[in-house]
Amino acid sequence: MAERRSLRRSAAGIIVAILAALVLAADQFVKHLTVEHLPLHEVVPVLGEFLQLYFVRNPGAAFSIGSDYTWIFTIALSVVAVVIIWKAFDLRSRIWAVVLGCLLGGVLGNLTDRFFREPGFAVGHVVDMISMPWMMPAIFNVADIFIVCGMITVALLVVLGIRLDGTREKDHVESADAAGSGHGEPEVAQREA
Repeated sequence: MAERRSLRRSAAGIIVAILAALVLAADQFVKHLTVEHLPLHEVVPVLGEFLQLYFVRNPGAAFSIGSDYTWIFTIALSVVAVVIIWKAFDLRSRIWAVVLGCLLGGVLGNLTDRFFREPGFAVGHVVDMISMPWMMPAIFNVADIFIVCGMITVALLVVLGIRLDGTREKDHVESADAAGSGHGEPEVAQREA
């Protein structure tokens, strides 16, 4: 099977930027529609109990945890966004570029709410509207979907040993083992002689 060539760093960065912008735009568009057209704290059935719309303003994290410490979430989201952008400069992998672009877009979607929504700068409440009561009691938004899916995919890529440059961890271990058993030992023997 032919091995795919690595991306140039500029191409990976462009993928991250475009996907982040698209996810951010979709998230903010849905939030705009929610604020303009949905009643606050009222269930709007879409598919019965399976899918509902329920507009809330969330000052905390998932399940409104930490509602009194909104500023901490603003700092945490800012740090995550900076780390993703920093890592984007090392990317050579398509899958990592796609995952980090979507994850960055989700983080920026909720960070935008924290910075620019009521009650004020850096303590804004996140607009949530999607409810699936059969599955979980949480109410979430488009950004949350990309954040959760992105984090799950990051965990899978790490477990599978896929590096930011697109190579696999096992390839590095195998090449190190081959170097150690093949060319490395004679050089050591020559140095010792």
